[in-house]
Order: sequence, then C-alpha cells, then structure tokens
Amino acid sequence: MSDDHLIEHRVHQEEILRGRFLHAFRDTVRLPNQNLSTREYVVHPGAVMVIPMLDTPDGLRLVMERQFRYPVGQVMTEFPAGKLDSGEDTWLCAQRELQEETGYTARQWARAGVLHPVIAYSTEVIEIWFAKELSLGERQLDTDEFLDVFTASPAEVMAACQEGRLTDAKTLTGLLWLQNVQSGQWPLNWQTVT
Repeated sequence: MSDDHLIEHRVHQEEILRGRFLHAFRDTVRLPNQNLSTREYVVHPGAVMVIPMLDTPDGLRLVMERQFRYPVGQVMTEFPAGKLDSGEDTWLCAQRELQEETGYTARQWARAGVLHPVIAYSTEVIEIWFAKELSLGERQLDTDEFLDVFTASPAEVMAACQEGRLTDAKTLTGLLWLQNVQSGQWPLNWQTVT
C-alpha cells in the first residue's frame, strides 16, 4: 500500500535559528491536496537513553537521575541520557553518558530500539540501550551539569509514573521496554564490553 496520499513535499526552506545545540527551520510544503502550508521544526543531533539495571541482594534496582530541566521549569526524574556528538556511535555514546552522569560502567549491553519523542516539531531520535553487570566508579559531569543519581526498584519507578511524579516521555517509553523485557515478550541481544 502506498503512502503517497499522506506525503508532504518541501517547496521552500527558511532557517530560523542556528544555535549551539538546536537548528530550527520554517518550511513551505505542498500538501497532498496541492495546497501550501508551513511547518516549523527543530533539527536535533540525536540522543541515547540507558536503562541501567543494578542487581542487588534485595533484587533489581534501576539507576535513575533527577535534574532541573529549564524548559519545563522543574526537577525531572529520568533514565540517564545524552545527545550524540557529531559522528559518534550510539553504543559508545551510551557507555560515555552512563559513566559521565552516574559513575557506572556496564559489562553487558543490549540495544532495544528507538523512539521519536516529539514528532510534531523535532527530528530527534533517541536510541534505547539496556545495561547490566554494573560497576560503580567516579562520575565526570560537565561543568554545567547538575544532577542527583539514585536507585529505585521497578515497582517504585512504576508507582512514580502512576502518581504523576515521573512524566518524562523517554523514561516512560523505557519502562514499557523494561516491562516487556522482564516478561520475556521482547528478548534482547546482549553484548559484552571487553
């Protein structure tokens, strides 16, 4: 089945902003009915999110972060995540972000999939990685990065979602993956860091 009846085609592109991190455009597009419209969107370099699973004597704990997110003006609870550097491999980025932000390194890694968090106005794609067999070391936060790291059981994190205390879209998607991985519905292909 063809999607041609849904596709929009760019007629003109105007750059709105070129920042250090984001790049914004306003495009004129031809709609499937041949009318013209505009689309404003942000080009994003892409990112990774890590679901770090820590085995403890009391059971599975998830390594989580709390940090102030300026656009929404509040402290948010999230899985560790970060943007890709230009040309960076996503697995290497996941390893780097986990270590820099939390101090943990992982011996076992599995790529889960991707998510598009804000498809209405951004090109952002976040690759989801699972990490296990964790070892704690020193964090290496950027000079402008301030965050708290803590662990919580999957049940505690799910309760925070249900109660509206955890609303970050990428973390909610990560929890969907976690539930399905734990149930055996979505198997992962684990790789060992050597």
